[in-house]
Amino acid sequence: MTVKVALAGCGNMGYAMLSGWLKSGKLRADETFVIEPNAELRARAKALGSGVGSDVGEIPTGAVPALIVLAVKPQVIREVTAGYRRFGDGRTTFLSIAAGTAIATFEEILGKSAPIVRCMPNTPAAIGKGMMVMFANERVSDDARKFVADLLSASGEVASIEDESLMDAVTAVSGSGPAYIFHFIECLTAAAESAGLPTETAKLLAMQTVYGAASLAAESHEEPGVLRQQVTSPNGTTAAALAVLMGEDRLKQLVTEAVEAARIRSVELGK
Repeated sequence: MTVKVALAGCGNMGYAMLSGWLKSGKLRADETFVIEPNAELRARAKALGSGVGSDVGEIPTGAVPALIVLAVKPQVIREVTAGYRRFGDGRTTFLSIAAGTAIATFEEILGKSAPIVRCMPNTPAAIGKGMMVMFANERVSDDARKFVADLLSASGEVASIEDESLMDAVTAVSGSGPAYIFHFIECLTAAAESAGLPTETAKLLAMQTVYGAASLAAESHEEPGVLRQQVTSPNGTTAAALAVLMGEDRLKQLVTEAVEAARIRSVELGK
């Protein structure tokens, strides 16, 4: 069996990535191999047509994958990575999506010759709308970078950074960011109910407004600030609301403080 990509861990994020690779045609099922100790998750992966192992480290004898993707929780990342030490000779690139685990940790386990890419995805990747940010060590070739970026693009937008320390900021913005938006939807729903709207209507208005505004911002050639101004008539209803949100930079300051708190916690966890 020829293994182009071996996926270690097929939980929610691993499965979403695998599904995206196969559905987009970036990989064929016979080019993939999944290592997942959980029987139920193995069966789910096998239903996609991919090769499936039964235990950590069980890559077909003689196979040297072009890429091994480590999609396991940070708590077990060292143990799982150690199972692939034999592939650390430089022929196989490693891609980790484990939060807070530095490149140096993988180099310690796999050896200094191993090409390693660290990636921070977020949960919208499960529906192909994610934000993936990658950092690669100097052993990763240009071709390998392009290959990894192309695979990640099946799950959404891809960006690269050249300073690994910025991964804590990435975590605070796009990694944790979906939770901020979900909470804003909760708050807007509650405000709509307080204004007298029925619960189901309040939920629909809040959800669709956030979705529609985000979609417009993503597809428009205008900056978000310009789009905001276009909605805001002088002395109108929107202006009245923005006076509350933007007065003394209230919302901007709150969001900045939230992101900084998440960044600091990411640094702490990384230690």
